[in-house]
Amino acid sequence: MTERAETQGVRLQKVMADAGVGSRRHCEELIGEGRVTVNGKKVFRFGERVDPQSDVIHVDGRRVETRAEMRYYLINKPRGVVSTMADERGRKSLADYVEVPERLFHVGRLDTDTEGLILLTNDGELAHRLMHPSYGVAKTYLAEIHGPIPRDLGRTLKRGVELEDGMAKADRFRIFDQVGRRVLVEITLHEGRKHIVRRLLKEVGFPVQQLARVEFGPIKLGLLRPGNMRALTVKEIGELYKAVGL
Repeated sequence: MTERAETQGVRLQKVMADAGVGSRRHCEELIGEGRVTVNGKKVFRFGERVDPQSDVIHVDGRRVETRAEMRYYLINKPRGVVSTMADERGRKSLADYVEVPERLFHVGRLDTDTEGLILLTNDGELAHRLMHPSYGVAKTYLAEIHGPIPRDLGRTLKRGVELEDGMAKADRFRIFDQVGRRVLVEITLHEGRKHIVRRLLKEVGFPVQQLARVEFGPIKLGLLRPGNMRALTVKEIGELYKAVGL
């Protein structure tokens, strides 16, 4: 921690409590149990002072965001909405559903006809890592296709399919639901090439009828309705940091 934090900083348990880890008493217990690190070093002293703007705090190996100005949200983008905070052509955009004063950046995009999970944040470093291919953050989608589908479709997708811009493959694939010829499949990939899920399934003979992203790394869409957004929890933020090595 910085020299300034040592003399003028805020008590560690207060910073942790203010960040949403728990009550001060609970935070003191975590410190006493050796489960808290500051800038990579374990801290056992309750009176330790830190600078919430510059010191990096982890609890059980998961980073705790202590910078008060940082914001982290997820939104369920409705179908027909463009994945930008503004649109020159006047189409509905994410900004029509975001009601917070801070300027936020969307982490990646979804096709206009694809609905589902988009992360919004003003944390530039985290956003960059989440979108960079080298970190291989997985994304999971639900896709509606028309059956019947062959038993070896999952193996084919996981083995890899040659597209016009190179090989693409699924990490996981399963049938999620089926009613008649309508088949809902779940597919997970680590990459984010444009229209990748639609192109991959079309190449093997099953054009996508509807598509939704339901997971981005450790974050799950859950029951959030289209057009709604919510703040990420302290645990979710920590899991995102962990996913990209922060």
